[in-house]
Amino acid sequence: MTHPSTLTAPLALAARVPTALVALGLFAAARLTGLAAATLVAHRTGQDTFALLGTSWDSRWYTGIAAHGYGRTLYFEPGVVHSDLAFFPLYPGLVRTVSALLPVTAPGAGLLVAWTAALAAAYAIYLIGARLYGPRTAALLVLLWGLLPHSVVLSMAYTEPVLTAFAAWALYALLTERWLWAGTLAALAGLARPNGFAVAAAVGTVAAYQLVRGRGRRRLVAGALLAPLGWGGYVLWVGIRKGDPLGGYFAVQDGWGSHFDFGVGSLKFAKHVLLDGDRVVFPMTMVIVGVAVLLFALLLADRAPLGLVVYTGLLLLIALGGSGFFESKPRFLLPAFPLLIPLARALARTSKARPWHATVVVGALAGLSVGYGTYLLVVARMPL
Repeated sequence: MTHPSTLTAPLALAARVPTALVALGLFAAARLTGLAAATLVAHRTGQDTFALLGTSWDSRWYTGIAAHGYGRTLYFEPGVVHSDLAFFPLYPGLVRTVSALLPVTAPGAGLLVAWTAALAAAYAIYLIGARLYGPRTAALLVLLWGLLPHSVVLSMAYTEPVLTAFAAWALYALLTERWLWAGTLAALAGLARPNGFAVAAAVGTVAAYQLVRGRGRRRLVAGALLAPLGWGGYVLWVGIRKGDPLGGYFAVQDGWGSHFDFGVGSLKFAKHVLLDGDRVVFPMTMVIVGVAVLLFALLLADRAPLGLVVYTGLLLLIALGGSGFFESKPRFLLPAFPLLIPLARALARTSKARPWHATVVVGALAGLSVGYGTYLLVVARMPL
């Protein structure tokens, strides 16, 4: 007969494992499962998984900048000019550093940077969730972020994991009133991607709110002043290089067909999808963006902290209001992890009262994530 201690020992050991470690383990398991599925399908279709992950679409631009610096421009039809100046410098700078320190190629370095950043982001997301809502909700928040339908991008040589890492740590610094850290991390986030200025906006808004309440400190003001320097510095540098300090960067974006038009372009493309039909990616994009809007409304109803609301709201506004590359909108929303807070809280409550119901929901999300992520990476083969 088995001694009772033999049965309870594993449970006791599991209870002693820190919830943060469990959350990171779940996140890693989600991403590894997605990678395994993509690798299997890629192998069966004669494709190289490493090439798909490390040299697809924007990854080639970033690795090119890492290897040779800025200066590449491709000319297409009139008005369509793709310049590498559209890509912010932090990620290629990190790739170049890793390539110099380790015996890896630029694509390999890009993947190492992206995977490390994704784990760093997951840990910061956990800390934010645990501080606001407790460890159970925090672990589910991290898992849900790893199970988004388009979370395959977190496993690719793309910049979203880097932006999310700096953004999440900046927001955590805001919540813990580490103003200089918040400003510094926001400046670095601003060097990662064009929509990274949402982090600086969150820091500045919270700082202004605190000053209005009479809680101003020199560190608070210093953090707010630091926050926009990364994004603003790069935009100004590109503008000077193009001979138009204030408008040069935005002219580069126009060459890619990307500019803010208050959603006019998005609405036209959505009309095309609805009336004429199109590939699976486009209708799925509409669903993801629509769900994001609903989740933002729930985030507002939950009275989330001001910094999280401003940051998430701006990311959503940029995704909705920007023209061009309609299929990339879910990727632009990957850093908007606070959108998942209402769902994580609901699942946390359900997992206590009806654990099997929560398990079914998470299982369904996992199936969608693995299946759709594999389709995006291996089958669709369209810009992400």
